[in-house]
Amino acid sequence: MDELFEQVIVGKLTLPNRLVMAPMTRSRAIGGLVTDLTAEYYGQRAAAGLIITEGIQPSVIGQGYIDTPGLHSPEQVEAWRRVTDAVHGGGGRIFAQLMHSGRIGHPSLYPDGALPVAPSAVASGGQIFTREGMLDHPTPREMTLADIAATVEDFVAAARNAMAAGFDGVELHAANGYLLHQFLCGSANVRSDSYGGSVENRIRFTAEVVGAVTDAIGPERVGVRISPANPNNGIREHDPAEVYPALMRALAPFEPAYVHIMEFDRELTELVRAAWPGTLILNPGDTAEERVGEAAAVLREGLCDAVSLGALWLANPDLPERVKAGGPYNEPDPAFFYGGDHRGYTDYPTLGAR
Repeated sequence: MDELFEQVIVGKLTLPNRLVMAPMTRSRAIGGLVTDLTAEYYGQRAAAGLIITEGIQPSVIGQGYIDTPGLHSPEQVEAWRRVTDAVHGGGGRIFAQLMHSGRIGHPSLYPDGALPVAPSAVASGGQIFTREGMLDHPTPREMTLADIAATVEDFVAAARNAMAAGFDGVELHAANGYLLHQFLCGSANVRSDSYGGSVENRIRFTAEVVGAVTDAIGPERVGVRISPANPNNGIREHDPAEVYPALMRALAPFEPAYVHIMEFDRELTELVRAAWPGTLILNPGDTAEERVGEAAAVLREGLCDAVSLGALWLANPDLPERVKAGGPYNEPDPAFFYGGDHRGYTDYPTLGAR
């Protein structure tokens, strides 16, 4: 496993290892504000080469789930400062994942009861968990050109707020069926203007967001997450082999710190790797032991420069120590993935506590 413990440069950061903590929604931010418990959770995992936070909405209309955090108000900035202080106090590095959910939202989430917005008025076909139970995602409102321009600025403002909150950078979420991914996908984006139709048009919005954010806070502080062929949230991509190499070519001039792939298709990962000239983080694998083995294998093969793991970090705050020891690994408890208190959040034991 030596490959996992080599240093790697990401932007202007030198990561002490290549074990990245993947973003994971935890739904414990009541009213959009993270808490001291959030600071403890991330601080416990400061041994990661890099922590990427749970998805953070850049605007009110960007929220897609209950009790997810934002970065669009002074109170939210101040709350996140406690988290970044905890991580930096433990010697770690942390990027804020900025996630606009697009059509994966619901009027019950917004103070004015508005419809969620999306590239086109095409519903996801899925449902959302609310305090009233499961409800269907509504048909979203198609974004106007003015909406698109305003949303680019929302991402910029949230990125600047992330810097004010002490983050080392931001990751722009263009994966998992959320807004940027919706623009990339021909079944979710049926626009007939310059943001829809051709591959060149469908990648335009993501490229504009990346360009604007890198200009605002510096390219070395910006990462981009993608998930080619990911069917989550009603996404059906018919041409990912054309879209993602084209997207990499469009993003390359902005020189973001990294691209982060949530892998669904190894051939598409290889296409992205061939097209992307910069640092690549890959989220591969399956079960706990297989993920660790696969993480080392993809690094040996040169498929990526660092690996991100999710559930292993959730359940093992001392993951690097456990990898070096060959395990054992705590098993994550799905009953406590979303919402709740410290249980299944900050109470997973370290090796020394066993």
